Amino acid sequence: MTELGGTYRLPGTNLTIKRMGYGAMQLSGPEIFGPPRDMGEAIAVLKEAIELGINHIDTSDYYGPHITNQIIRKALHPYPKDLVIVSKIGARRGDDKSWIRAMAKDEIVAGIHDNLRNLKIEAIDVVNLRMGGLTNPVEEPLLEQLGVLVDLKKQGLIKHIGLSTVTAKQIVDAQKLTDIVCVQNLYNLAKRTDDTLVDDLAKQNIAYVPYFPLGGFVPLQLETLNQIAAELNATPMQVALAWLLQRSSNILLIPGTSSRNHLRENIQAASLKLSADVVSRLNAIGAAPTDLAVTS
Repeated sequence: MTELGGTYRLPGTNLTIKRMGYGAMQLSGPEIFGPPRDMGEAIAVLKEAIELGINHIDTSDYYGPHITNQIIRKALHPYPKDLVIVSKIGARRGDDKSWIRAMAKDEIVAGIHDNLRNLKIEAIDVVNLRMGGLTNPVEEPLLEQLGVLVDLKKQGLIKHIGLSTVTAKQIVDAQKLTDIVCVQNLYNLAKRTDDTLVDDLAKQNIAYVPYFPLGGFVPLQLETLNQIAAELNATPMQVALAWLLQRSSNILLIPGTSSRNHLRENIQAASLKLSADVVSRLNAIGAAPTDLAVTS
């Protein structure tokens, strides 16, 4: 078992998280809808993730919908004491597999109770309020929705609050109402819009959790990345994950997969050390267009 990139303690909490976590989105069926093609493999992936030392699972009850959380419960309940489950609210799924924003008070409350019921827990460790568009933040008010989460936290149904797909201004606005322990935005080797935000959050000891760290459903295809991977006898995806871990100590990774072999490859990235020269070459890649078709 690797060191999983070390650990990180979420600010103002007693939650210490291994920096290499697991994103559960791909546990459900095609297009993140319905049951998985292989339920046995989905359960095995989760069990092996825990066996390999992962203690941070990112999920949402709108994955499936409901399916992903039900698989997590089936595979892992009763949960290990150190397991941190992070969910998000702000959307729901239509019968036609569409992604629909769900930001009204009753929708947020229902979403929290759906998570609690399907995960079979009394309180969610961290809930991210998911704002923005499909992949990019939108400068819009968020305090009304955030206030609903704050009330649910006072009721003991949520332990801590994070944000997803937000701007720096929205984070500042949110901090006027409640503590924010993590931010989850789209960020990877090719999509670097949040470079400044990552550093600013690090100064506040706030975790930054990049979703689609490998490019999402349009995997990173970069000549420089492929060349470096060949030089290091690693896969391009391992190099991309290792770069994120070395990019900043407040970055927590949640690469997702429905395959145990792919899970093992992802975890091996945590022990891949990149030289200063390699990091410099990767940094030079900069931002690149990304075409992603689903929400996170």
